[in-house]
Amino acid sequence: MASKHLLLGILGLILISALGVRAQDDDEDTPIVEEDIGKSRDGSRTDDEVVNREEEAIKLDGMSVSEMKEMRDKAEKHTFQAEVDRMMKLIINSLYKNKEIFLRELISNASDALDKIRFMALTDKEALSATDEMSIKIKADRDNHVLHITDTGVGMTKADLINNLGTIAKSGTSDFLSSVGDAQSQQEMTDLIGQFGVGFYSAFLVADRVVVTTKHNDDDQYIWESDSASFSISKDPRGNTLERGTTISLHLKEEAHIFLEQFKINELVSKYSQFINFDIYLWDSKTITETEEVEEEEPAEEASDDEEDDGKVEEEEEEKEAKTVEKTVWDWVMMNEAKPIWTRKTAEISDEEYNEFYKSFSKDSSDPMAHTHFTAEGEVTFKSILYIPKTSPSDMFQSYGKKLDMIKMYVRRVFITDNFEDMMPKYLSFIRGVVDSDDLPLNVSRETLQQHKLLKVIKKKLVRKSLDMIKKISDEAYEAFWKEYSTNIKLGVIEDHSNRTRLAKLLRFRSSNDEEKLTSLADYIERMKDKQEHIYFNAGTSRAEVEASPFVERLLKKGYEVLYLTEPVDEYCIQNLPEFEGKKFQNVAKEGLSLDKSEKAKAAKEALETEFEPLMKWMKEDALKDKIEKAVISERLTESPCALVASSYGWSGNMERIMKAQAYQKADDTSSTFYANQKKTLEVNVRHPLVKELKERMETDKDDQTTKDLAEVLFETATLRSGYTLQDTAAFAGRIERMLRLSVDVPLDAKVDDHMEHIEL
Repeated sequence: MASKHLLLGILGLILISALGVRAQDDDEDTPIVEEDIGKSRDGSRTDDEVVNREEEAIKLDGMSVSEMKEMRDKAEKHTFQAEVDRMMKLIINSLYKNKEIFLRELISNASDALDKIRFMALTDKEALSATDEMSIKIKADRDNHVLHITDTGVGMTKADLINNLGTIAKSGTSDFLSSVGDAQSQQEMTDLIGQFGVGFYSAFLVADRVVVTTKHNDDDQYIWESDSASFSISKDPRGNTLERGTTISLHLKEEAHIFLEQFKINELVSKYSQFINFDIYLWDSKTITETEEVEEEEPAEEASDDEEDDGKVEEEEEEKEAKTVEKTVWDWVMMNEAKPIWTRKTAEISDEEYNEFYKSFSKDSSDPMAHTHFTAEGEVTFKSILYIPKTSPSDMFQSYGKKLDMIKMYVRRVFITDNFEDMMPKYLSFIRGVVDSDDLPLNVSRETLQQHKLLKVIKKKLVRKSLDMIKKISDEAYEAFWKEYSTNIKLGVIEDHSNRTRLAKLLRFRSSNDEEKLTSLADYIERMKDKQEHIYFNAGTSRAEVEASPFVERLLKKGYEVLYLTEPVDEYCIQNLPEFEGKKFQNVAKEGLSLDKSEKAKAAKEALETEFEPLMKWMKEDALKDKIEKAVISERLTESPCALVASSYGWSGNMERIMKAQAYQKADDTSSTFYANQKKTLEVNVRHPLVKELKERMETDKDDQTTKDLAEVLFETATLRSGYTLQDTAAFAGRIERMLRLSVDVPLDAKVDDHMEHIEL
């Protein structure tokens, strides 16, 4: 036992000696930072320990603390050419109010670098010799709170680091474009490359220290480091670890640690950068389930040969036990599988691809009703795909005038916003789509970009293309479109004066010509009678109501077609459409209707006016005093005795009903009161037997109460049939009761029986 301890002691001495020799050898090449044996793990900490901890927290992969110190000692120190405080205020307060935008900008710059090397490779075969990989990779180091974004793009030389990252708002891409050569080549390049500028500095919104490691084909690998106050540049002691490209390492502030979470990175890439031309990968984990065999424990005692043989036979016969285990596996996961199909030619894209792309960004499970894919050129150039959803949003009119986030704006495939207040007019808020322009500035906030003058040009073209898309919908499919979006088109007529003519061609209404199918205004005009000067319409709550209206009686009898406006917005719409293809609209519930202008008709009307002038005068000045503007002989009635007609600028019965039903209608609103109190014209059908009876009674005894009641009831029933409400319903009920008593011979002075009052009901 003693000899065993002695042997262990000798081996220990040999090992210590060997380690000492190795330490001396290493010391010749690399300085060793020895620990102070006076420092206590649990006691007070020295300033040196604090420094070491800080250095440890910001070390780079593959670089020791001593290498980091040595690199910093040898690094070239620089100051920014512009005032840093001013720069940060500009970025935070003016350009980037949303901190999450930093990832969009850095990915955009990485895409920039990849575009450059791809362009250079067209003429320089050696440009991709270091690596032919073209990708962007994102890796989150949660332990050290560092976010790395790596690209295999063109990279930067030492001079580039000083010139591009050392000067505020310096655009490396602008210099690159100017070096391309002729103007035509520069124009071609602008389709591929964005502007590298202030976007890089958005990194300081979330990071208190930024480290850029970069390798250019024409230079060594360098490290640029800054805390936003100054920056340093040094040669990378690790050598060429990138092959080619750039890694930006963000040492995140405490409040920005959320950007280290996988779900947040996925969310931001999906939102802002899913259509970048190059593959974007995230170092992500996933849990997989595997089946493993259960290892049997070895027996404590060795078995005899015979027993071992028997055991082997039994093991072969019996199935081995297995268990299911979960493992966490890390790997690069692509985050932008959806590609920007709007950059391709329309002839190369199938309907299935258009439909799948629509579903990918709209989150709609149904195929769209229609789409249009176009490139707009001129004052501003942009590509766009617009879609009409199969069904309208359920809250479209509850949220009318509010932003519904339907149009997504991209600049060079980089998402900017879907929250423009005025990208599309309110009535076209159901249109979904994407707009991608190379002419708009990328490194600006939504608030700044929203004021850009080119947006007005884009909006104008989007509206035109949307209306063209609707116009091209087939007749079979248009009925489904109209069912979903008819109110939108009618509101467009009211709101969009510049496109009123285009919108009018899209309108559809019920008409007396066909009980089932809707008709367009163009079809109505084709069916108009010779010398017909107006497009006739009547508004009400339903087809049955407008068909039974007294206003359409003579029109239908003479074979004129009448449009039936049965939706609440219809009459508003037509009022904002003064004419269509030279034909004016005529509301048959208002004055001004004239069906026969022949001399014969004119002479006949004059004769009737002379005959019934006393009746008209008595009704206006006596029986219906202060209730009507005037009483005239009607041209539009055939079956009804009377109708109440509004003036040209007054409310029809349908409009009055709508206005009084407004949820926010004021009780004493001056405008509403003015229109509601406008006196109407009473049109009388002098061929009706009741009117003839009234004429005879008036001539016999115009002061008789029954005669006056008859005139009153004719007026009140005309009021109701014309769509208006009665001002005094109690008086109307009283007159009806008196007339009922007379018709069934019940005395007018007969009282209600009071002998049943004691019976409890």
